[in-house]
Amino acid sequence: MDTGKKDSALAVMAERMNLEPAKLHATLKNTVFKGANDEEMMTLVVVANEHKLNPLQKEIYAFPAKAGGIVPVISIDGWIKIMNQHPKMNGVSFAYQVDDNKNPFSCACTIWVKGRENPVVITEFYDECKRNSEPWRQYPFRMLRHKALSQCVRVAFGFAGYADDTFESETIEEDDATPAPVMGEIEPGKKLELFGDDAPPGAEMENKESEPVAAND
Repeated sequence: MDTGKKDSALAVMAERMNLEPAKLHATLKNTVFKGANDEEMMTLVVVANEHKLNPLQKEIYAFPAKAGGIVPVISIDGWIKIMNQHPKMNGVSFAYQVDDNKNPFSCACTIWVKGRENPVVITEFYDECKRNSEPWRQYPFRMLRHKALSQCVRVAFGFAGYADDTFESETIEEDDATPAPVMGEIEPGKKLELFGDDAPPGAEMENKESEPVAAND
């Protein structure tokens, strides 16, 4: 590979993090980028630099792909940073819907983008997202919110090609999770309460039968 390009990318990251390039390289290879070869290492560093992510804070890390090699995985903290530092970011809100037992059914994330008439709305459903892992068992509402946020950021600001650690990183290598039960049907016409006091007027969303939630540009 081009050693100059690798050193240049590392130098940019090292300067941003106030570290010596050689020390940063060794630290990354032994921690969050462990197992990555030189080419994969450069890809991870370039992606981190592009979005100003800090791998030492686990905003981005390496994950082994099923077909071999390493893929960049952006954590929820990374997606939050990407969202908040985007110049067109203009607000975010969440709406939960629960089943009869007060378990999570769905979470809708709404992101307002400067220059767009309508917000971007992405809804994620618990039965489609739940994983057989400790975080999902202990914090189902939080994990569903994280999933909705990461997907909404992707759509709102046009990010693709990166896995997020609420779901994809568990399926990259092998998906052996136990399927989750269906939590029930959405009640047509039921209002979803928006969490947060700063939502723009008229931001309440209403579910309608057979009407998918769409992202509006």
